[in-house]
Amino acid sequence: MERVLVEHDAPLAPLTTLRLGGPARRLVTATTDAEVIATVREADEAGQPLLVIGGGSNLVIGDAGFEGTVLRIATAGFELDGTTLELAAGEVWADAVARTVDKGLAGIEFLAGIPGSAGATPVQNVGAYGQEVAGSITEVVAYDREAGETVTLDRDECRFSYRHSRFKAQPDRYVVLRVRFALEDAAGQSSPVKYAEVARTLGVEAEQRVDLRTAYETVLRLRAGKGMVLDPADHDTWSAGSFFTNPILTADQFAAFLARLDGRTAPAYPAPDGCTKTSAAWLIDQAGFGKGWGTGRATLSTKHTLALTNRGGATTEDLLALARAIRAGVLDAFGVELVNEPVMVGISL
Repeated sequence: MERVLVEHDAPLAPLTTLRLGGPARRLVTATTDAEVIATVREADEAGQPLLVIGGGSNLVIGDAGFEGTVLRIATAGFELDGTTLELAAGEVWADAVARTVDKGLAGIEFLAGIPGSAGATPVQNVGAYGQEVAGSITEVVAYDREAGETVTLDRDECRFSYRHSRFKAQPDRYVVLRVRFALEDAAGQSSPVKYAEVARTLGVEAEQRVDLRTAYETVLRLRAGKGMVLDPADHDTWSAGSFFTNPILTADQFAAFLARLDGRTAPAYPAPDGCTKTSAAWLIDQAGFGKGWGTGRATLSTKHTLALTNRGGATTEDLLALARAIRAGVLDAFGVELVNEPVMVGISL
């Protein structure tokens, strides 16, 4: 552990895309899998609280900070063997996607521009524009804190579902070290286009393939237009991306929801087990929270109603007050309770 960078009373806000949160009592930056494992073991053996962070793009840290060890995973590794890709957990996800497109490989191109690290993608089953990592992940290598050993979990063992996984269900058990993907050589073509907005923008039908780089660049433009590509000068990108997940309603919940629409037509998509998924962004907007809503230091993005943003100088409590107001307004208007997507540290809605 002598080579590992250890800092005390270290600011955490600069390590998150929201730029919020108090300090860590102890911050350890690990650049190898061995350092990651050693840091985790040391904290566990000492009975210390442990917080693992990567790119900090899906994290909301309380103003009091974290009274324990924060492990920042900064490992590097991009290994491509034919169409098989292995990424170290600390790799910057957006950069990794760009490199696969440069290599002419499809499979994660619609996940372009998403901030954060590769190791976080299986935890949240990161998805966008009709694609999610569960579709291409074959294995995840992780340190199992319960067993005290490194394990390799195949796709089925990861138990992926919408924005969820085994890793998210058991947040204190696994620390992701490496992620393996099966990509596709489609002769310069993209994966089939699944998302209606992307298909319209490209002028194609659903399930068609298009030029791989065109697909990649189209998604980047769409994300940038919604403030979802990081830009330090643009406060609309000082966010954790989509703050609320799209609600998945049972048949009874959906029927009750329809009864409250008062003639409006809401987005509705089939979901597993007879459920229906609707749009959190639509609910927020229709409940009266438009783009840019809010008057304080934390407001909705001026580009997208799903992003809660730090306009500069905000506190985490400012952000939570905004989130609570929106959640309460949607519940009052539609009887649907929104659920936060980012991980909350030392706080809750």
